[in-house]
Amino acid sequence: MTAEGIVGQYLALKRESEADLLAMQMGDFYEFFHEDARTVGRELDLKVSERSSGGSSYEMAGIPLSELTPYLRALVERGYRVAVAEQFERGDGDISREIVRVATPGTLLETTSQEARYLASVVEGEGEYGLAFVDVTTGRFHVTSVADAGAVCTELYRFAPTEVLPGPDVRGDDDLLARVGERVETTFTLHATEAFAPGRARHAVREQFGGAPESLAGDLDGAALRAAGAALSYVEETGVGALASVTRLQPYAADDRVDLDATTQRNLELTETMTGAGRSLFETVDHTATSAGRRLLKEWLGRPLRERGELTRRQSAVAALAAAALEREELRERLGEAYDLERLASRSVSGSADAGDLLRVRETLALLPRLVDAVSDAERLADSPVAALLDGPDREAAVSLAGALDEALVDDPPTTVTQGGLLRRGFDDDLDALVERYEANLEWFETLAERERERTGISRLSVDRNKTDGYYVQVPKSAADAVPEEYEGIKTLKNAQRYVTDELNERERELLRLEERRGDLEYDLFCDLRESVAERAELLQDVGRALAELDTLASLAVHAVKHDWTRPDLAEPGVLDVEAGRHPVVETDTEFVPNDLSLSDDRRFLIVTGPNMSGKSTYMRQAALITLLAQVGSFVPARRARVGVVDGIYTRVGALDELAQGRSTFMVEMAELSNILHSATEESLVILDEVGRGTATYDGISIAWAATEYLHNVVGARTLFATHYHELTTLADHLPRVANVHVAVDERGTTEGETNRREGDVTFLRTVEEGATDRSYGVYVADLAGVPGPVVERADEVLAALREERAIEAKGSEREGETVQAVFDLGSGSFRDGAEADGGTAGIDPDDTAPAALDPATEEVVSRLRDVDTSGMTPLEALQFVEDLRGRLADD
Repeated sequence: MTAEGIVGQYLALKRESEADLLAMQMGDFYEFFHEDARTVGRELDLKVSERSSGGSSYEMAGIPLSELTPYLRALVERGYRVAVAEQFERGDGDISREIVRVATPGTLLETTSQEARYLASVVEGEGEYGLAFVDVTTGRFHVTSVADAGAVCTELYRFAPTEVLPGPDVRGDDDLLARVGERVETTFTLHATEAFAPGRARHAVREQFGGAPESLAGDLDGAALRAAGAALSYVEETGVGALASVTRLQPYAADDRVDLDATTQRNLELTETMTGAGRSLFETVDHTATSAGRRLLKEWLGRPLRERGELTRRQSAVAALAAAALEREELRERLGEAYDLERLASRSVSGSADAGDLLRVRETLALLPRLVDAVSDAERLADSPVAALLDGPDREAAVSLAGALDEALVDDPPTTVTQGGLLRRGFDDDLDALVERYEANLEWFETLAERERERTGISRLSVDRNKTDGYYVQVPKSAADAVPEEYEGIKTLKNAQRYVTDELNERERELLRLEERRGDLEYDLFCDLRESVAERAELLQDVGRALAELDTLASLAVHAVKHDWTRPDLAEPGVLDVEAGRHPVVETDTEFVPNDLSLSDDRRFLIVTGPNMSGKSTYMRQAALITLLAQVGSFVPARRARVGVVDGIYTRVGALDELAQGRSTFMVEMAELSNILHSATEESLVILDEVGRGTATYDGISIAWAATEYLHNVVGARTLFATHYHELTTLADHLPRVANVHVAVDERGTTEGETNRREGDVTFLRTVEEGATDRSYGVYVADLAGVPGPVVERADEVLAALREERAIEAKGSEREGETVQAVFDLGSGSFRDGAEADGGTAGIDPDDTAPAALDPATEEVVSRLRDVDTSGMTPLEALQFVEDLRGRLADD
């Protein structure tokens, strides 16, 4: 085929595959052409060469056949879909090329990452969305339906798929796709529209599972089924060959799990920190010994349960493992010898497992009876859920398969399955006979040199082999006269001559024939062995999942013992009673001050006040994390804890501008608040760390006030609300289930209206106490942060003046000897006069409480303060700005 023909074939195959890149086999290399060559050269630092033919030129880059896997993995992990075209020789000698697979981010088997690698499918149906998540590396397959786009984002954030297949209706929802893209680093792929059709999806599910899944039998045309069918068809069409590892479909419903929206998962730093520094909750509690256990622990943290029976089972297992220290460490030591059976099952099914993989299957299956015996011999574990966990898999079948693999495989097999030497003697009679003949011929060559030296008397005669000449006899030129007549010269070297004989050539041909027959037979036998393992994929998955769960439970027990965590009592919704609670991450890095927390039916809303940097956020986050850990089945960081099972945890903690999406900080804050007010129920836990701070003071207070009333009166959720709007603390006097708590401060030496910055004057005690506080110590924190002294001093002056003005206003106006104060009427929802005159109520509009008219110079200063953008100022510029304003006031 001409160069133009090869390039044309390349372009045609690429169009057929609809992939981003095409690797086409040409002899011993996979080649990329044109733009693909430039892309691969840039991404993988490969040399790109330019060829000319027939007056046209083209660029190409290649990789050796044997090195396809690492290069393919690197490209796919960068988000590219890569088609692979293999070369085939037809009977007439012609060469054809066909696409055998398309490696995509969601179907890559050759990953080196220990993390789950999900492919997701999203379908919009009538009043619902269907989602399917399949991990071809482990065979896990989860399907659900959710009510709205927000829940779609939550589930995608939870599973973090590497590739998403949006259904036909979802493709046009730019807002949804943008929101997903903001939260999840993924690749969107357009799969065939017909794959999402109800009939075709139903057929795909039935083909895979032998009938409609029971959970979907009543709704075969539902969005969840359409998503499942599309995901299955995509995996099949990519040619990854791992579809048989998807042995079971695991439907789940929203009410099975605790609702954790994407914002909450990020704010609580469950699996990653918001800044990239520090440690996440997962990194803190992870003591797993296996990669499968690590994946499962991360899944548990991201998908807490609501089902009490399962939570109690997990707690009991953790308790038993925590109490049996020696036995626990013995189990963990043995688990350290286990390999990832779920992924090994997928590799076996796909036909990519080598002898080393099957050896790892053998070694891991052989661990099961040893682990069972260790648990049975431990009094504290024998009657615990740990024993039941290991009794789940078919132990007899596991032992049988391990034995079969032990009889078949050598202990140290070669790395490639076509190299030979994979199987033990005695495994197959025909193979043994071939090996004996092969080794007899090989021995003839190994002893030939010695025999020829004795026969010819040439002491420096040698026998060797290379790819060019095959086997040959080499004789020094100085001994050329002693060479027998039957020696035929084939090559002359500087100081030696190489020879062959008829017998040598015939023996070599026989050796090569035996070598080829042995390799073919051994490869066929190995493929049969691998197929027998693939047929037991479900067994491997069962054992692998049991070992992963044991590893996860042991990890939680290790952390509980190490950090003195306690088993929480699972209470009814509405209760959160924690004695000496701690933040699970912060306590590992610093000396931590424990705090109590009490929420009940009569006390459902806490307004948390106190200084900046005093620990309010930590206090609230630890409440959320203790609740979450309890619903994972873990012990919790506290002396004692009663945790009511919640249906969701919702947080609003800080906000970042999303200007690219046209949303400011305040808009993001309000969107998060809106989601909470719409989603939370009376069985939820809500964490609000400031609301309304991104706008004008009166606006902010009004929003925070109204949100508090709504959560208290309408939603009824357990809520912790940290605020610097001290006006909100009065709500405890009017709303029956609202209480105030504050973070205590030691103010020795500090006088009212003054912030003393002498070291030791103000101490943040980190202790949460009942009641409210009316100070935030913001100026003090500004000083700690290094704000220039003149700015801090001026801030002190302004703060003192504002406090004095507020104190005067609080006294109210004198009316016939009575004090008139403005208070908020909960019934009417408006401000009213605190004293009644002439039997009526004097309404006071908040806008009427504005200060008196200012002189022109002061008005100018106020105007400049209102308009200035301090975010772009350096500290020096800010100081100069303040000094300029002071100068204007002084001049006046």
